[in-house]
Amino acid sequence: MAEASYPEELKYHAEHDWARIDGDQATFGITWYAQDALGEVVFFDPPEVGAQVAKDQTYAEVESVKADSDVFAPLSGEVVEVNDALAESPENINADPYGDGWLVKVRLSDPSEVDSLLDVAAYQDLL
Repeated sequence: MAEASYPEELKYHAEHDWARIDGDQATFGITWYAQDALGEVVFFDPPEVGAQVAKDQTYAEVESVKADSDVFAPLSGEVVEVNDALAESPENINADPYGDGWLVKVRLSDPSEVDSLLDVAAYQDLL
């Protein structure tokens, strides 16, 4: 399991998801808090490349030894890449939630939505 951390450069969603913004694209994942609450992740059910995701709506499912959990999109857009390595190694979500455990990459349809996400200080206050 990774050590508790919340990288400064990320934006956070209240449902314990993160977004790393890079121009008109973003990488999504779940936070350290979310993976810790889930326990050992055993399966990731991603959306298809090309699927549209909508801010605040579920777009994927993560299964752990404790529970199944919906994953919420922090921003809206089109899925352009899925982390296929998670099919063989879903435990990467636990081991490295902000690195090898990323879930999808999305081309943003409304970059202004980023303004509604939390910075690290606001997310930590939420916790």
